[in-house]
Amino acid sequence: MSLYVSQYFSIPPFFNQLVLLNFAQWEEVSGYDEAMNPIRTYQVCNVQEANQNNWLRTQFIQRRDVQRVYVELKFTVRDCNSIPNIPGSCKETFNLFYYESDTDSASASSPFWMENPYIKVDTIAPDESFSKLESGRMNTKVRSFGPLSKNGFYLAFQDLGACMSLISVRAFYKKCSSTIAGFAIFPETLTGAEPTSLVIAPGTCIPNAVEVSVPLKLYCNGDGEWMVPVGACTCAAGYEPAMKETQCQACGPGTFKSKQGEGMCTPCPPNSRTSSGAATLCTCRNNYFRADTDPPDSACTSVPTAPRSVISNVNETSLVLEWSEPRDSGGRDDLLYNVICKKCSVERRLCMRCDDNVEFVPRQLGLTERHIYISNLMAHTQYTFEIQAVNGVSNKNPQSPQFASVNITTNQAAPSAVPTMHLHGSTGSSMTLSWEPPKQPNGIILDYEIKYFEKGQSDGIANTVTSQKNMVRLEGLKPNSAYTVQVRARTVAGYGQYSFPMEFRTPVEDGMNSPPSLSFPARPFLPAPPGVVRSCPSNVLPVSSPPPSRLQQQELPGTAAHCGVGHREPAEGLVRDHFSVLLCLRSIPGEFGEVCRGRLKLPGRREIFVAIKTLKVGYTERQRRDFLSEASIMGQFDHPNIIHLEGVVTKSRPVMIVTEFMENCALDSFLRLNDGQFTVIQLVGMLRGIAAGMKYLSEMNYVHRDLAARNILVNSNLVCKVSDFGLSRFLEDDPSDPTYTSSLGGKIPIRWTAPEAIAYRKFTSASDVWSYGIVMWEVMSYGERPYWDMSNQDVINAVEQDYRLPPPMDCPTALHQLMLDCWVRDRNLRPKFAQIVNTLDKLIRNAASLKVIASVQSGVSQPLLDRTVPDYTTFTTVGDWLDAIKMGRYKENFVNAGFASFDLVAQMTAEDLLRIGVTLAGHQKKILSSIQDMRLQMNQTLPVQV
Repeated sequence: MSLYVSQYFSIPPFFNQLVLLNFAQWEEVSGYDEAMNPIRTYQVCNVQEANQNNWLRTQFIQRRDVQRVYVELKFTVRDCNSIPNIPGSCKETFNLFYYESDTDSASASSPFWMENPYIKVDTIAPDESFSKLESGRMNTKVRSFGPLSKNGFYLAFQDLGACMSLISVRAFYKKCSSTIAGFAIFPETLTGAEPTSLVIAPGTCIPNAVEVSVPLKLYCNGDGEWMVPVGACTCAAGYEPAMKETQCQACGPGTFKSKQGEGMCTPCPPNSRTSSGAATLCTCRNNYFRADTDPPDSACTSVPTAPRSVISNVNETSLVLEWSEPRDSGGRDDLLYNVICKKCSVERRLCMRCDDNVEFVPRQLGLTERHIYISNLMAHTQYTFEIQAVNGVSNKNPQSPQFASVNITTNQAAPSAVPTMHLHGSTGSSMTLSWEPPKQPNGIILDYEIKYFEKGQSDGIANTVTSQKNMVRLEGLKPNSAYTVQVRARTVAGYGQYSFPMEFRTPVEDGMNSPPSLSFPARPFLPAPPGVVRSCPSNVLPVSSPPPSRLQQQELPGTAAHCGVGHREPAEGLVRDHFSVLLCLRSIPGEFGEVCRGRLKLPGRREIFVAIKTLKVGYTERQRRDFLSEASIMGQFDHPNIIHLEGVVTKSRPVMIVTEFMENCALDSFLRLNDGQFTVIQLVGMLRGIAAGMKYLSEMNYVHRDLAARNILVNSNLVCKVSDFGLSRFLEDDPSDPTYTSSLGGKIPIRWTAPEAIAYRKFTSASDVWSYGIVMWEVMSYGERPYWDMSNQDVINAVEQDYRLPPPMDCPTALHQLMLDCWVRDRNLRPKFAQIVNTLDKLIRNAASLKVIASVQSGVSQPLLDRTVPDYTTFTTVGDWLDAIKMGRYKENFVNAGFASFDLVAQMTAEDLLRIGVTLAGHQKKILSSIQDMRLQMNQTLPVQV
């Protein structure tokens, strides 16, 4: 890759312009070289006389921005021993000098013929000399000098008593010639002032190429060779490499290249075309499309035809539909089905969309199966169902999706369950109850059956009474006793389902009306089977008197700062007896509504702060059931590390779930806010509490399915409690395989989910153990995002290749090993939560075991990522480096204190950090650790020849 380009300053052409001292001593002689070519030389041979000092000088030579000059000398020297009768002053060497000048001003007497002002380059000695009887043996020597700074220079030769002949002088310089490397052009570059100098040459991308990494530069060494390439370019989209990767030429018609890179242009995929050159995308032909997620090199596809052979099976007010796949799927494998329900008039002249209370199992839209179960239809009603076949490009087609339809008529059905019950008043021996009629009576209600029994009754026999109205007075009750009550409706089709069991209490003395109270689910509440959403209790918060005036706002110290939400006035209708909402903590985007802080005062209990989840306005019945199903699950748990349910409010609006109040909110945000502020023992104590809560859940045969630091709440005493049971499911009590299999579809928290749960939707307590290992990593890294900025697909691929997260900074080896145990691929080999609790208890008792810090290489991880040691050379500014190590909050501190370069940052100490305002010990440790890595990289940053 190197090329020597020389300027020749041969002596013969300049003979007439040489300035000579002691002209009689240097003689211009004509002769022949070894090839018998005529040449002219300068000779001197005054060996008989002592104290010789004969000089010869060239004309002025322009420097041309050259910093170092090379001189090639060809000469012959006679052996002094071959000359008889000479004094001891005979020499076999001569000296080479140079003199710098901005102008051609030298004369016969200026500069003076002496070493100063001339600068000596070297004393030149021959490799071989000759005797009188031999022909002259030519010697070739090359010497260099520099750095040069003036416009030009003279060369001078000093003879001190030798018998020699100067045949030729060639002055030249070295440079790296213009070259193309990595699709970038680097200009011709002169070598540096020293033989070891490296001169940086900036590069620019060749036409139709774009930068991949910057800066673009090559180093030119002292021998005129390129080395140490930095940065690169690649051909832009629509262009491919050509001419041995020195050009980027446009893709021809019928071919394309969708993205930049070294790849070649490829033919257009099926059903697409392009007629112009340099195409980055082939457009689809008419009636063919690409989905938004399809890569540009995928074939264009079409919409599917309609489903075939629809079969319907009506059972009272429910329906099963089955169908066959379309004849043509459109060339895609992402075929889905939508089922559209329409309720029609008797003549089927007018049809409209069904109500939201109609249920579809497994779901109404996005079906992958070719069957569906539909329930909660109205009795004796005509329906039309359209089964649509859609794929990834159906939304691209302006025409409606192809569908098959079926008409059905429902039969008589029993009434639905009574939704709510109300206590109007009670005495020591009676209580008066009322309820709302079923939302779907499916005919005329003939009467109601009420079932009740005393709580804790040993024989379990319930009393029943009937009523033709939606109200009843129960007689013969015991004072100060709790009763569980249920009601169901009857039509000509039979009895419907019993309402959810409600608990009511008679007062202490007969004849005294008890005040209405907040009602709670009667315990125990048996879990619903997997896949079935059980309707939650219709609890009531009655209003016995007009709402009081607005309560004075009170804010707990630090609550708004921790949770990041300001004051909010109570919504109208939320202020009730014994209950008030004071402060909304945060909104939950995409969830049911908001979480608010409030105060709860129940009879016989002191007033406490509570958290209130509200159901947003405009909810559907399905959303209401899903919202309350979490409360029905939560109400079954009683453990210090599980969030406690206080009650449910369903009569007033909005619908609310009331839980205990946790001052420090979610664990992940709490840790990020307090980065580096806790001891290892405190962090392990938090992890122990989470593990204890999960041990309780697993023993209750529940799988959480969404265990993450964001779903752990922290109170003012740093007690961690498991919350957010929206995805939790009860596992059938089958010792051989306690597994919950989720239906396809729905979102999965990929970064926290075990591989078998992602691949096969198999959720067990073992999959919760995997998630617990991720929570451990979140806690020890103070809320860092697992797998950093990797995409979900990259995370799946990395875990599949046995990559595991490295230990966080300062993480004890024992804790990281426990994480790795939780991430074992075989779920049967992962520890149980009971074992995890025991392990953490041992570590807490033996604190010395937590002082052994894990290295980054611990575990079975493959080196897919190295986020622990960022390369400072990849950052343009100190601020970018601080952002990369998540310390961007201190950028202004560094700039204002003058630490604006990496050389200065590398010299910083803990005292410097404290002086500029980095006062948190954890932040100091993180920055100093990264500075230490920067110092190591600086010591290793040496140019390497390639």
